[in-house]
Amino acid sequence: MKAEIVVIGGGASGLMAAYHAAATLANEGVCAQVTVLEKMPRPARKLMITGKGRCNFTNVKDWNDFSGHIRSKVPFIKSAFYNLTPEKLVDFFDSFGMKSVIERGDRAFPTSYHASDVVDTLVLACNSVGVKIVTGIEVLEVRREQGGFALDLSDSSCCHCKALILATGGLSYPTTGSSGDGYRFASSLGHHITPTFPSLTALVPALYKEISKPDGLHIDRSEALSPLGESLKGVQLKNVRLSLEIEGTVADSEFGDLDFTDGGMEGPLGFQLSRKAVKSMINGSRCCLELDLKPGVDLTELTERVKALWKEVDTDPRSRRLREKEKCRILLGKLMPWDLIPGFNLMNPDIITVERRGRRDTKVWINLPTIAKRLKAWRFPLAGFVGYERCVVTAGGVDTDEIIAKTMASRLVEGLYFCGELMDFDADTGGYNLQGAFCTGALAGRNSALFLSQNSQG
Repeated sequence: MKAEIVVIGGGASGLMAAYHAAATLANEGVCAQVTVLEKMPRPARKLMITGKGRCNFTNVKDWNDFSGHIRSKVPFIKSAFYNLTPEKLVDFFDSFGMKSVIERGDRAFPTSYHASDVVDTLVLACNSVGVKIVTGIEVLEVRREQGGFALDLSDSSCCHCKALILATGGLSYPTTGSSGDGYRFASSLGHHITPTFPSLTALVPALYKEISKPDGLHIDRSEALSPLGESLKGVQLKNVRLSLEIEGTVADSEFGDLDFTDGGMEGPLGFQLSRKAVKSMINGSRCCLELDLKPGVDLTELTERVKALWKEVDTDPRSRRLREKEKCRILLGKLMPWDLIPGFNLMNPDIITVERRGRRDTKVWINLPTIAKRLKAWRFPLAGFVGYERCVVTAGGVDTDEIIAKTMASRLVEGLYFCGELMDFDADTGGYNLQGAFCTGALAGRNSALFLSQNSQG
């Protein structure tokens, strides 16, 4: 097999790189083959499950707002962003027949809300400029040779190319083909790899899981839920505040929506805080999440509100025959979603005090100030996190100091280019990571073609 430009990896960044490489070659009047090598049976498997299958493919914020959601290497991505802005990306898909819709938070989706439309459009674009997409063949080794690169393939053949784009992704969702091959290829070609760790992943509170096989901080999503986990699973909270404490000091705080799942605490808020939490836990720090269910009111005002609601419940004629615990449940139902109450009670037993006055005489007290305090500061010490098996993105990767930001070209190896999750670049959930994949892919593809064109003329 021979191609002038080879892209290893047929995901979001790889397909975009291949399209822009072939389109640029055509514009330059250079006749050359661009080939994508994808080891999975179909391209863009991970893209198919993005956004629960709806595929939030970009975020249309301008650079000033967008850059605030990048968690590492902000200056590095700027050139790629302006080369293919979110608006240009929307127009790109539109030019190939895929319409888009913008939702809350400036998130862009295909109007069909089918991730398959994004994949089909990328493949259509590649086909339109003659890109060859080869699936089901794995690249085993990458070697430099005179005038380019040699790739040893799983079918015992060897592929030769003059320019090589590594777009293999990271380690997240390995069932989609992300097994970290790109790190090995990059390392063998002389590049350094910044230590990787899961980001945008579920954070697991203490006692949330029945951990059968302890594996340090990594708690596999398949581990069974404890009674606490079962009581909270499926609860979705809106407009709450979640803060991350590291060694007792607040390190970050976000407002928005939170989901309790079979993995732990995730959704937009859990994901936003997960990167810093995971990195801190790996470094040996104690981490705790603090949930504020009533961020719009201060503790004094909330305490008075709780007392007033208790008076309503306690004096209601329908409460005459109810026990204190039953009345407390009614009170909590006025302060939080009903399905959150069991978990709240399990983790905050001190909201009820039982005073034994004799063998047959007990008095139950409802601690109203304590309820108010827990509503404002419900604490979840963290035991660990869900790993690469279900994290959205991999943090860390190929050291971007060794990559030219304006071209995505290697500073160490002529003709080598990088794009996407493989690099040490990651961002928040909400379309930011896919925008990063698409725009770095476009830049890598374009400049690999210009490199080939200049060498051909030379």
